[in-house]
Amino acid sequence: MNRQLLYCTLVFCSIFLFSQCAKTGTPSGGPKDSIPPIIVKSNPENYSTLFTGDEIRIYFDEYIKLKELQQNLIVSPPMEYDPVITPLSTSKILKVQILDTLKENTTYSFNFGKSIVDNNEENSFDYYKYVFSTGDFIDSLTVKGTIKDALLLKTEDPVTVMLYERNEAFSDSIVYKEKPTYITTTRDTTYTFELTNLKESEFLLVAMQENISDYIYQPKTDKIGYIDGVVATPNDSSYQIKLFKEVPEYRMARPSYPSKQKILFGYEGNVDSLSLEPLFAIPEDYEFRTYWESRTDTLNYFFKPAFDLEVTDTLLFLAKNRMQVDTLAVFMKDLYQDSLKISKVSPGTLILRDSVKLKGNNPLLAFDAEKVSVLDKDSVTIPVTTYIDDRYNIASLVFDKEEDQLYTIQILPEAFTDFFGNKSIDTLGYNFRTQTEADYGTITFTLQNAQNFPILVELVDSKYKVIRKNYLNSAEDAPSYFDFLEPDNYYIRLIFDTNKNGQWDTGNYLENLQPENLVYYPKPIEVRANWSLPETFILD
Repeated sequence: MNRQLLYCTLVFCSIFLFSQCAKTGTPSGGPKDSIPPIIVKSNPENYSTLFTGDEIRIYFDEYIKLKELQQNLIVSPPMEYDPVITPLSTSKILKVQILDTLKENTTYSFNFGKSIVDNNEENSFDYYKYVFSTGDFIDSLTVKGTIKDALLLKTEDPVTVMLYERNEAFSDSIVYKEKPTYITTTRDTTYTFELTNLKESEFLLVAMQENISDYIYQPKTDKIGYIDGVVATPNDSSYQIKLFKEVPEYRMARPSYPSKQKILFGYEGNVDSLSLEPLFAIPEDYEFRTYWESRTDTLNYFFKPAFDLEVTDTLLFLAKNRMQVDTLAVFMKDLYQDSLKISKVSPGTLILRDSVKLKGNNPLLAFDAEKVSVLDKDSVTIPVTTYIDDRYNIASLVFDKEEDQLYTIQILPEAFTDFFGNKSIDTLGYNFRTQTEADYGTITFTLQNAQNFPILVELVDSKYKVIRKNYLNSAEDAPSYFDFLEPDNYYIRLIFDTNKNGQWDTGNYLENLQPENLVYYPKPIEVRANWSLPETFILD
């Protein structure tokens, strides 16, 4: 009996141990692969000279694939025909098929950025560069520096940096029509650059932030920056390039005729002296009125009386701006005249010194304050004054406001009269409110050790929209006081207004004009409700 019991016990233990050993589970698979692929060999070898072939093969120790190759690959000098680079899926061999005719005695480099990754974990083989020369030596000179946006605190990606050789075919307009001699991009958020494998020569150094990566400057869409004068190699200098967006070259667009007795003159560039002179027979009772659009490059032109289209269906105008003269033709059609419409411009919450702004679609001639009533939340009538800004066709309601109030505005029919004698026909109603002063913050900004005046002090938000500004003519001017600020993060920038026109002026490449200098207060300013922040900036 004891022997039988011992036997049963041994059998039970054996079955239990076996079942534990035979349990299934998920294998750990070992540590995660974190090693990038390794190059086994290259054919031809990297840094080869007297290169005459049209294919490069680079062998790796594991399967690789190419990720975002077009965004990463930099071929310098740029080729007229892009090389064909494989694999399209995965392989242990990276092939470069050269379709271009290579220049004599030239060093070429292929920088793959972060595009080469292993097939499994996508560990990247960062910034691998393959270099060869069609001559008997590898060029080894460098040019380095940093990129800075001329207006914004942070430079946006990506930025391309280029060298154009100053040879017998060089001209300043080369950036508009030819690819550069050498090229690179900024590598990280420090916005540093280094052009390598350069020959000894003299160059034009340019940076571009392109809308389309074709290495050709498109002023309408691209930003540009350049170094004045000649950049020669070899040298040990470090250059800083300021990127800026040019004001487009002045150009008048074809006018349009959207409604009866209304012409839209579109334009590009600076129109600080634009005038329009009729080239048609002007009736004795002819009148016109214009206003500018604040958000689009458009001048609205209204005229009366209307022309008989059977007699005159085309109006010619002479557009004069600075030294340029254009003849513009307006082709009229049988259209209806726009009725007068009024729209609200102001936001629903006002600060105490704000006026209420309204906009008309036709030129406003009169705004009758007698037909306007402003009531506070206790139904107390508030006296109101009206104004019209002819330049932008903006009507303003000015009245005294108190904190934490609700205002109801009613505008009766015939309050507005436009250029054509039309009167507004609708009763308009708007509600506005004010907050308490404690809902806002205040910044008192003091500038010390400034030497060059005048200085434009601009307060901007995180999207670089100008919130307030103050103009300093001398060191004796009072500190800049910015009140009624919504809680938010702000930046302050100082514009050294060299030409004293009260605004920041960008650069112009062909005119060899750099943008006006500016500097940002070195930290963002967090404004909180009911806070008053004194800030002092000591210039170096």
